[in-house]
Amino acid sequence: MLLDLQQVSKSYLDEPVLKQVNLAVREDDRIGLLGVNGAGKSTLLQIAAGVLSYDEGKAERKKGLRVGYLRQNEALDTENTLQQEIESALRETFAVRERLQALSAALAKTEPASAQYASLSAAYDRETAAFAALDGYTADVRIDTVLNGLGFGGFSREMRVSRLSGGEKIRFAIAKTLLQNPELLLLDEPTNHLDFAMLSWLENYLQSYRGAVLVVSHDRYFLDSVAKDICELENGRLVRYRGGYSAFLVQKEERVRTLEKAYQKQQEKLAAMRAYVQKNLARSSSTNSVGSRVKALEKEEELELPNPRMPAAQFDFPYDYPPHEVVLELRGVGVRVGDRETGKQLYSGLDLVLRKGEKLALVGPNGVGKSSLLKAILKMLPASGQIRLGGNVRVGYFDQELGGLSLNDTVLEAVHKRFPQKTEHEIRSALARLLITDDAVFKRVRELSGANRAKVAFCILQFTRANFLILDEPTNHLDYTAKEALDEALRRYDGTMLVVSHDRYFLNSVPTAIAELQPETLTVYPGKYADYLAAKSGEAEPPAPRDAEKPASEQKQAFEAARKSKAEARRRRARAAQLQKEIEEGYKRLHALRAECELPEVAVNYARLSALTEEIEALEAQIDARETEWLSLAD
Repeated sequence: MLLDLQQVSKSYLDEPVLKQVNLAVREDDRIGLLGVNGAGKSTLLQIAAGVLSYDEGKAERKKGLRVGYLRQNEALDTENTLQQEIESALRETFAVRERLQALSAALAKTEPASAQYASLSAAYDRETAAFAALDGYTADVRIDTVLNGLGFGGFSREMRVSRLSGGEKIRFAIAKTLLQNPELLLLDEPTNHLDFAMLSWLENYLQSYRGAVLVVSHDRYFLDSVAKDICELENGRLVRYRGGYSAFLVQKEERVRTLEKAYQKQQEKLAAMRAYVQKNLARSSSTNSVGSRVKALEKEEELELPNPRMPAAQFDFPYDYPPHEVVLELRGVGVRVGDRETGKQLYSGLDLVLRKGEKLALVGPNGVGKSSLLKAILKMLPASGQIRLGGNVRVGYFDQELGGLSLNDTVLEAVHKRFPQKTEHEIRSALARLLITDDAVFKRVRELSGANRAKVAFCILQFTRANFLILDEPTNHLDYTAKEALDEALRRYDGTMLVVSHDRYFLNSVPTAIAELQPETLTVYPGKYADYLAAKSGEAEPPAPRDAEKPASEQKQAFEAARKSKAEARRRRARAAQLQKEIEEGYKRLHALRAECELPEVAVNYARLSALTEEIEALEAQIDARETEWLSLAD
């Protein structure tokens, strides 16, 4: 046993956070710690690490237990070089190495037959044993492995920590903690700034880690991959479940249902016993029977009412009308960030067609420009090439930075500014469905947690009634219960969606296809994240093999077939170009007709308005038909 917390309680300002928590951590445990924001997860980690006192209970640790604790926003010495920070993580190992080097140099200068040589040799043997116990001989390999795995392979070790970005500093803090190789590894939200490759490496590393791991994370895929047990903190109580996140969902539902049934059954039994006692108390013939029932009531240990099921946020994304068949078309799109002299070309020549009802997730390495592509589509960044939204498209955008919210506004003001036609009752009702209730609606946005700021942004998005959602990391700020609710809402949503996400559980649940963005390429993989991984690893169905070499007698037929195929391809290209021109002209005419409908003199001219409406409907049908034919030619 490495750590045993028994009946531990902790309060802040008389507000209980932990209530009689029991947690045993053994040598090879992999425990995921779950809880909604504010449940006390970080408090429990700090108590486990021995850096925070508790009010009641007991914490027993293995004697000399080596604990590595990675907090959220772990601080580094920014004046140090990367190498100096690494050496501080392996201070004892490097100190023993230096002593060994000094002893080796001294031995080389000392007469082997002397007493001093014998003394130095004995000291060298002791330090060698200590170095081996610290895994010192593999230290350099471990350093390279960890730094490469977390994306620092190309970084100079002489670079100062101050030059790292915020995300890089957090990744480097993870690397430093892992290199300490503690018996008990405590991690608080370690996955927030890792791309897919880094996440996969960290999962593999933790699966084979020689020690125990206790990790706080809302990354459901990560917890399924790493955790052998899930401990959930709810209303101050800790409950342990076997297995990863998916197993936890099933077991928790079964546990709550069982507890509710047992509680209800006992309440019915107690009510019947009390009724019997009350009814027969005055009858002398029933005295013995009543007395036995009273004793039974006194002995019965009443079950606690199970924790009420935590209310879940209710996301919903309605829209008023469907878009045309082609929702988004990119042709030769390029995006450049920064100024002309020092800017960077992220990519060029990207092509994409997004059709009605598709839900496309955009993935790729950090810094490749996924969010920039979304902003280019929304005209928030300049772009080369053609970006065209289809007819009847209404866009709703979720920004991971939540930049559309003014920090000085109250929650009510933030929503009302965007939708002044909405009543306070309508806004408060929508916010309440996202669990922002009562006086919380009068808080300034700056006072809200990241999760509640995100919910305000989602409230605004829901009022947009968009048939095309463009979402940038929509699950980033949410806890696991809100993520589950959002997943469900977006699965129900039958509009079109383009989403950037690093949430692999989400990617395995919501999208209909995955698009991988690399410099200069955008490759679409049908299916969900698991299908994308299978295709990337070669497990998916391979492309159809080429025909075997044909005998000479068939070469003429093959040549003729190829000639006809090329002619057909030319015809299709020509027809596609003609259709594209007609579609563009159709949209120009459509915009002109709609603009005419809005003229004051037309609005009161029923005959003209009726004629325009009929022409618009006919033109929309014509555009739809041409887009459908254009898509069939593009396939």
